[in-house]
Amino acid sequence: MRPTSPAGPGFGRPDVLEGPGGPGGPTGPGRRAAKGGKGDPAAIKRAKRRKRINWIVAGFAVVVMMAGAGVVGLTWFYDDVPTYNTEELQATTIVYEDGKTQLAKLGEVNRTLVPHDKISEVVKHAVVAAEDKNFQNHEGIDLKGIARAAWNNFTGGDTQGASTITQQYARHAADLSGINYNRKIREAVLARKLEQDYDKDQILGFYLNAIYFGRGAYGIEAAAQSYFGKSVLVQPGQKNALTKEEAAVLAAVIKQPEPDKVTGHKGYDPQTNPEAAKDRWGYTLNNMVEKNWMTAEERAKAAYPEKTLKEYNPKLCNIGCGADKPTGNVINYVRDELEAMGIPAADWKKGGYRITTTINQKAQKAAEDAARNASKVSPMNKLPKHYRAALVAVDPTNGRVLAYYGGENGTGYDYAGLNEGGKSGGHAPGSTFKIYTLAAALRAEIPMDSRWDATKDDDNGRKISNAGREANQISCGKNCTLEQSTISSFNVPFYWIADSIGPHKVVEAARDAGIRTMFDTSKGQPHDLTSADPKELAPTHFDNEVAFGQYPITVLDHANGVATLANRGVYNKAHFIVSVEKRGANGQFVKVAGKGEKLAPEPRFVANQIDDINAVLQKIPGNINNKLDDGRPATGKTGTWELNQERSDNGDAWMVGATPQVAAAVWVGTEGQRRAIKEANGRSNMTGSGTPAAIWELFMDRFHKDLGLEVKRFEERKNTGDPDSPYPNGVAPPPPPPTPGNNNCGLLPDILCPDRDRDRDRDRDNNGNGNQQPNPGGPTSGPPLQGGLPGGGGGGDD
Repeated sequence: MRPTSPAGPGFGRPDVLEGPGGPGGPTGPGRRAAKGGKGDPAAIKRAKRRKRINWIVAGFAVVVMMAGAGVVGLTWFYDDVPTYNTEELQATTIVYEDGKTQLAKLGEVNRTLVPHDKISEVVKHAVVAAEDKNFQNHEGIDLKGIARAAWNNFTGGDTQGASTITQQYARHAADLSGINYNRKIREAVLARKLEQDYDKDQILGFYLNAIYFGRGAYGIEAAAQSYFGKSVLVQPGQKNALTKEEAAVLAAVIKQPEPDKVTGHKGYDPQTNPEAAKDRWGYTLNNMVEKNWMTAEERAKAAYPEKTLKEYNPKLCNIGCGADKPTGNVINYVRDELEAMGIPAADWKKGGYRITTTINQKAQKAAEDAARNASKVSPMNKLPKHYRAALVAVDPTNGRVLAYYGGENGTGYDYAGLNEGGKSGGHAPGSTFKIYTLAAALRAEIPMDSRWDATKDDDNGRKISNAGREANQISCGKNCTLEQSTISSFNVPFYWIADSIGPHKVVEAARDAGIRTMFDTSKGQPHDLTSADPKELAPTHFDNEVAFGQYPITVLDHANGVATLANRGVYNKAHFIVSVEKRGANGQFVKVAGKGEKLAPEPRFVANQIDDINAVLQKIPGNINNKLDDGRPATGKTGTWELNQERSDNGDAWMVGATPQVAAAVWVGTEGQRRAIKEANGRSNMTGSGTPAAIWELFMDRFHKDLGLEVKRFEERKNTGDPDSPYPNGVAPPPPPPTPGNNNCGLLPDILCPDRDRDRDRDRDNNGNGNQQPNPGGPTSGPPLQGGLPGGGGGGDD
């Protein structure tokens, strides 16, 4: 069996095997004379020389074996040279959750295969001069290096030794690692086999298409483009052909393209180590002169090609890695999770991994269609170009991120997550954050039918915005239930909830649901909720306004929080990787032990309390005309945050919600500096119930339909909480008007109408909107709050 060579013209085994004297025939270049035939005397002489060299190699192998190196010398008896597949090597593939459909590649090989006989001779000469100036004259091995390896084995000295180009390629082909005598012997044996099977130009072509040149460039063509923006296929004398000086730069890099953390050497890329790069460049040119590939006069005039050398930005994506797509942000999360698993970039860039993500291809398509400006079916398509939307969907049952849209690519700003290493990102969630205030309230045994004063919009002189509604515009006035306040999105009751139980309790509930990072509005600093004590964060950084969403959070975290509530209070950390596999010696992928998804569901809330919240939130989508198809039950909450203190414009608008199968969070705003957001008519201020709700509904309907999901329902409401809770500050509603024909209660209602209160209590249990006796005097207010509301007051109309 012969080795499979890289695909492409000029790289396969020679075709011309018919003629006895042709290039691939029995007496052609690289072939021995036919056994028993006279053949070409020169060929017979070469064959005898090769046979002698083979015995020398075998002798060294025996020496090494006798020294205890194992059976490496037996490599000679193997039938073939290991395949070197340049299409697959150095690629780490990212696939969708189906385990096979490619989403992108990490560290994908930036390689363009080029025919060996089409590569510029100038480039070939430079590489041979730099790496193996006697390449054309030897039989594929460095006998001195082999001897040194064997001798050092006896003496315990340095095991390194120089390698020929053929040996270097053999090392790549066999995927050998570690510099030791075992490798040196096996490398030499495989090199001899290569020299017997292929001619010199073919071997050089294999080598030039295989090796790494730094800057993410594998192979000579990618290197020429990366360093000079030129092609090796352009022949000398033609326009844009590589010069000898430029070719020498590429050749000089091969020895060590990038810094070595172990030795401390900075490598030979002129951008990172210009002095060493120029020294190596000069060495290469001198060898070119020695081999008559450059004249002494040309050498004297040669100048380092600094003007044509391209600057390299290591942060930019290499060709075809997938970062230039909307799923590019998924790649960034996959990288981070691999790092957390103990698989650093230096490892996966070597390739051979297959990462199965949580992203569902149909869900991702639905998210992009719903939220992209360029999508003709998206509500964003009718808005100005500087408007941006973000959408994240999470499976409540396991925390898998099913769809993620944070922008058009993975190299720009991620509107759904953190940026600049976590220093920026997030958007004020407005009233959508009230779902966590509800969770904190239910934890404190505050029932959903508790009564609150929605007109108490002043806290010791500090005005509390009530979502754009004045006190006289609130029909329930001083006796609004917590349920009514949620559906109508009144801010004032939520403010007083935070004031009563403490804003740190709201922060704590948000953290437990899945909010990991929140930004203060005084300095715009991020705070990690998972590592800090909520009492240290609130009210120092997050005051009572946290209850109705003043402080920015990410879309990803919000989707995770909604998923926790949809899962009846059981938290699953949002994540992007399901499994990590690596290609084994047999070419098959096997799971990497200890890596991949580690599910750890954690109950963080009382399920019955969360059932009460979900029961109320299910009323909101229908209330804003965003019911899902097929009568599918879904929770929902809208939110808006103002652009400025005057509150005449909005800057952020949200819609979040879930079914038992998926939780989705949608944000709409603008790129760059926050600007006013309007609906498509250009006049109406955008609110959460507008474009964000339309995007959310479009995605949710598509998601369930495309995945063929059955209709599932949430648990029934449990009516938890303490009816005598001390926190509510509302008053009892006025008594209902007398029922016609029953006006005989008179002055003795308790005696003449004894069942009246019991009936009223029964009504309260049935509809969740019954009476709650007020707490006389209401809660005791804390110290006066200083100043106005940073960044925009108190939340806009939802």
